Amino acid sequence: MKVRTLKKDKVNVITLGCSKNLVDSEVLMGQLRGNDFAVTHESEKNDANIIIINTCGFIDNAKQESIDTILQYADEKEAGNIDKLYVTGCLSQRYKDSLEAEIPQVDAYFGTLEMPQLLKTLEADYKHELIGERLLTTPKHYAYFKIAEGCNRPCSFCAIPLMRGKHVDRSIEDLVKEANRLAAMGTKELILIAQDLTYYGLQHYGERKLADLLRNLSDVPGIDWIRMQYAYPSQFPMEALEVMAERANICKYLDMPLQHISDNMLKTMRRGISKRRTIELVDTIRQRVPSIALRTTLIAGHPGETEQDFEELYDFVEKTRFDRLGIFTYSHEENTHAHTLGDTVPDEVKQERADAIMELQQGISLEMNEARVGQTYQVLFDRKESGYYVGRTQYDSPEVDNEVLVPASNQYIRIGDFAPVKIVSCTDFDLYGEVINEAAALNKMLLTH
Repeated sequence: MKVRTLKKDKVNVITLGCSKNLVDSEVLMGQLRGNDFAVTHESEKNDANIIIINTCGFIDNAKQESIDTILQYADEKEAGNIDKLYVTGCLSQRYKDSLEAEIPQVDAYFGTLEMPQLLKTLEADYKHELIGERLLTTPKHYAYFKIAEGCNRPCSFCAIPLMRGKHVDRSIEDLVKEANRLAAMGTKELILIAQDLTYYGLQHYGERKLADLLRNLSDVPGIDWIRMQYAYPSQFPMEALEVMAERANICKYLDMPLQHISDNMLKTMRRGISKRRTIELVDTIRQRVPSIALRTTLIAGHPGETEQDFEELYDFVEKTRFDRLGIFTYSHEENTHAHTLGDTVPDEVKQERADAIMELQQGISLEMNEARVGQTYQVLFDRKESGYYVGRTQYDSPEVDNEVLVPASNQYIRIGDFAPVKIVSCTDFDLYGEVINEAAALNKMLLTH
């Protein structure tokens, strides 16, 4: 008599939203693997019988993408193609009751801090000895590195505190341990992320400790680049700039979302900083770290934004010449302070303003890139694509910033390696170059003979 064997469960994790969500998925997958689950991330093989969707609930477009993805897999479940469907993350945290009522095909919904409960539902244990262990979804040579959770800032437009709670630090000791583990796995670049890097240390140590954390991470063998993203401008810890200036493996790069510049809008947005102090901060950062690349993010069309406010913002971008810049149109989020103000700027005006800023930034970026032609930079290569090796300088973060493209036709570059590249041409947001080390020159000779 034949004995029927039970098919082993396989989990496919789908991640939507930001890099902080990605880290959460990596930690979840590390726990699942530690419980002997077969686990994949966004696999296209359709061979998983359990789907976990880690959702985003930040702005309207992200919420819609999350809902569409849930509905897609709800249909798959109804068709019998998967056995179980679970939803976690920010959207689930914020709208759990509504989602349960509207999409009952989902087996269970979990909030942002309910990973132990999710694992228990899967009959898995939350293993404390695995804290800090992750199953990387990025190329192994770089990793997003979350140093804190939640946010204490009162920004008018932002729903993140509703979904992620109050700011909670991770200890320097735990972060250094994780950095050592990542370095042992081949990670060369740590991209520091949090809802607010600037606040780091206040909850755990009672004082700002970003500079101390940077020093400790900088000492980890094998970590060649440390990059800072999401630093709030108000009360920025200036000692962090001193560490950046003195340590070669801390990238001369800072992502500081300013959101606006007019005093009227900064007050309405509850940003805790004025136009004068913002300009002084940017000037000070550039004085203390002269070669720094500054990235910022702005919002167009926040309630109360007048044409004069926008013109101030446009002039500020034109004069300040950020190395990298992104802009969102305002999203009217319920239960935020800005929601009480009314969505006063028409959608078409929001988009026109955002487009005008991006057109301005496109010209600034082109001029800056043209100035880099003829220069040589150390480049970390992320992938091979469409006949090019694609990498980044220390002035660029993955997925959101400029890239360096080197033709793959006559040389070999190992993904995850650094190489010196001379820039030979450029476009608005990309640099084209050639590797100038001896090994590449030898490869070129061999391939052309």
